[in-house]
Amino acid sequence: MSVSAKPTSVDPRRNGSVPADTGAARTDTLRPHAEHAFADELAALAAQDDRPRPARWRLSPWAVATYLLGGTLPDGTVITPKYVGPRRVVEVAVTTLATDRALLLLGVPGTAKTWVSEHLAAAVSGDSTLLVQGTAGTPEEAIRYGWNYARLLAHGPSRDALVPSPVMRAMAEGRTARVEELTRIPADVQDSLITILSEKTLPIPELGQEVQAVRGFNLIATANDRDRGVNELSSALRRRFNTVVLPLPETPEAEVDIVTRRVEQLGRSLDLPAVPDGVDEIRRVVTVFRELRDGLTADGRTKLKSPSGTLSTAEAISVVTGGLALAAHFGDGVLRAGDVAAGVLGAVVRDPAADRVVWQEYLETVVRERDGWSDFYRACREAGA
Repeated sequence: MSVSAKPTSVDPRRNGSVPADTGAARTDTLRPHAEHAFADELAALAAQDDRPRPARWRLSPWAVATYLLGGTLPDGTVITPKYVGPRRVVEVAVTTLATDRALLLLGVPGTAKTWVSEHLAAAVSGDSTLLVQGTAGTPEEAIRYGWNYARLLAHGPSRDALVPSPVMRAMAEGRTARVEELTRIPADVQDSLITILSEKTLPIPELGQEVQAVRGFNLIATANDRDRGVNELSSALRRRFNTVVLPLPETPEAEVDIVTRRVEQLGRSLDLPAVPDGVDEIRRVVTVFRELRDGLTADGRTKLKSPSGTLSTAEAISVVTGGLALAAHFGDGVLRAGDVAAGVLGAVVRDPAADRVVWQEYLETVVRERDGWSDFYRACREAGA
């Protein structure tokens, strides 16, 4: 059962301040939950939200969509975008949560499924911590309930000895539960969700009781079906979800914007240099990833072999953040080609044999011949030496 303590406030005079347009509150927490990091934005939306709200929702569906996509409120408050992508995708996802259907966010790794899931739960319920993290070892108890064995042995089965799962808590409190990486969970454990989602009931046969979901309860799951080690969802379980596919960014500009925004947020928490000094390198990292991912250069003239990895937007964010750290601690604070070259190499070359051939071919036939990329070419050659 996940328990989250509310972060204490921190004196900005001692710890630095966050620009007003981030919507994030500065704390000592390395990675605060969405409802804490963007508490000011959520409060501003709630104060000006006069539209109908489903039972136990903190915001109306319109306000939830605005929180994710960004906008400016009538009083001038700027809501920063949490997701950059098709508006209709967000609207369908939010609308699903207002019905009796659960929401399945589907997409290749790195398409912001977890990020969107967290922010949806924060905006709808004010609590994104009712989370089950799916792995190959996730037991059924993580979805249903477990037992406090000391109390169980001393007093036998009772509600006091029962340890509710995050899903059970969400049902009882009318909140939004989250199941991350649903396809990582063994199939028999996945199917423990069927009764919960269809009957909105969780039986407790040991006590002859059940927990019935109260209004406001729903569930968001994330999954991908292109990675290794996944367990296909049964048709019975898949029917209980409305599936929304999160696409990769449509244009290079959109992907550069996503990477820049997210790296800025991470950089502030790690006291790294400002991103604007490295936008050119971000654009180059995004270009490399998109071309290798698509198997085609940006001008459409040269076909390329694609490596085994996904080269997602999330991996681009990781590469740039690592490069900023190198620039801050071992350089002059300005992001340059040499700071991102090793990260790009590590992201592309997952299979030392096959992927290295793909990378070398791309480096010599595309990067070497591209105007203005000579520094990047040299840095990549040195990183792979």
